[in-house]
Amino acid sequence: MDTATTRSVRATPRDWLALAVIALPCLVYAMDLTVLNLAVPQLALDLSPSASQLLWIIDIYGFMVAGTLMLMGTLGDRVGRRRLLLIGAAAFACASGLAALARSAEQLILARALLGIAGATLAPSTLSLIRNIFLDDRERTFAIGVWIACFSSGAALGPLVGGVILTYFSWPAVFLAAIPVMLGLLVVGPLLLPEFRDESAGRLDILSAAQSILAALALIYGMKHVAEHGPGVEAFAAIALGFVVGALFVARQKRLADPMIDLVLFRQPGLGAALAINVTAMLGAMGIFVFISQYLQLVLGMSPMEAGLWTAPSGVCFAIGSMATPALVRRWRPVDVLSVGLVLATLGFALLTRLDAGAPLPVLMGAIPLICLGLAPVGTITTDLVMRLAPPERAGAASAVSETSFEFGGALGIAVLGSLVAASYRVAMQAVAPAGFPTDLLGPAQRTLDAAVIASAKLPEAVARPLLDAAHAAFGRAVDYAALACVAATLLALLIARTRLRRI
Repeated sequence: MDTATTRSVRATPRDWLALAVIALPCLVYAMDLTVLNLAVPQLALDLSPSASQLLWIIDIYGFMVAGTLMLMGTLGDRVGRRRLLLIGAAAFACASGLAALARSAEQLILARALLGIAGATLAPSTLSLIRNIFLDDRERTFAIGVWIACFSSGAALGPLVGGVILTYFSWPAVFLAAIPVMLGLLVVGPLLLPEFRDESAGRLDILSAAQSILAALALIYGMKHVAEHGPGVEAFAAIALGFVVGALFVARQKRLADPMIDLVLFRQPGLGAALAINVTAMLGAMGIFVFISQYLQLVLGMSPMEAGLWTAPSGVCFAIGSMATPALVRRWRPVDVLSVGLVLATLGFALLTRLDAGAPLPVLMGAIPLICLGLAPVGTITTDLVMRLAPPERAGAASAVSETSFEFGGALGIAVLGSLVAASYRVAMQAVAPAGFPTDLLGPAQRTLDAAVIASAKLPEAVARPLLDAAHAAFGRAVDYAALACVAATLLALLIARTRLRRI
């Protein structure tokens, strides 16, 4: 039986210490969404992945998290949220070790997929524990703000941490950093975290989880195949398969007595809108920083440490914005705070379209605070809304749905924007064929910027410079298109907020 009903409303010092224990693994698991951003050049040199494989290495983690989060939410309700958190921490440490030992693109993709499944056990467990520990509305809002700050800051600080590690070690070391944190959680978790479970939790629906993962991966595979090779039968077959399996997934949820996605939750006014805002806002937040990191290293020639330092303000701004949100919503309506933030983020993404206009660093330093401060309130406000609307006994399922929208939005952003950038770069480079450039190096250089930089380093300056200049220009235009896509996504989130949340 859930013991939260027998506790006093106000949180104790032990509860706040438990929040710190909960927040740290969230920081680490969110970092794994972006920690590889700065390692892309090293990965390309060491493992020689294709453009599609490189995108899978980056975002398979997010898709596996999103595809299994709801299953893990139900599992946490059944076996106990603390127990699942500790199991997930042990699995995350093991999968991190496997990723560090990978010696091919295929092995690293598999290890990242296992990391995603392990990471999916952490998010619903931590958020539902917060829901059960903090019963006072104001304290719970603040605690969720801390949780969102750790999630957002972890994702934003991933490149900085990766840059520091890559300054002294090779790319496998970026995975090893998570292991001590997870081992620490295994030690202190049983001492500080209470256990909660739902005795009436539904059964595990593994088939629905498999359907959701297959639908998402098939759609993204088709999208990436189009980006790398152009339209074709294989790509359209994959996209069609994704839509068919997705339709079967939705139909199954409507039939089941205990669905993986509790569609009853969506009958609450504003809940569906909150989830849609999460997806559209995170699409830009996660996706664009992958290409900012590549731009700094591969176009401007920065070291991983330098690139990490230039993107470090993103984590600070996300943390400040998330922690300030509870105070802001006590003075102004949540929908107004959300709307102002989305306007700021839209301006930031619009400013990024001028990244290659001759003064990239001033543009970047103007855009990053606008984007991060603008998007920071989104997670706190929408997550608190979802958790308020959900019945307490469905805390695990509700937290999983909420977190799924974050993870799916972030992974979708990397996939969609990555496909857009890859396709734009490939089309722009098709007509580029400098005299004297070896044909065996030209093909890969026309598909990815990484390959162009690596190939140019093997050739004399006079031969390499024309292609490298063309590659830099093509990638800059591709980032412009990605930023414009982020503008459209953020404006859509603003429209949803103003039309669907005005009365919430």
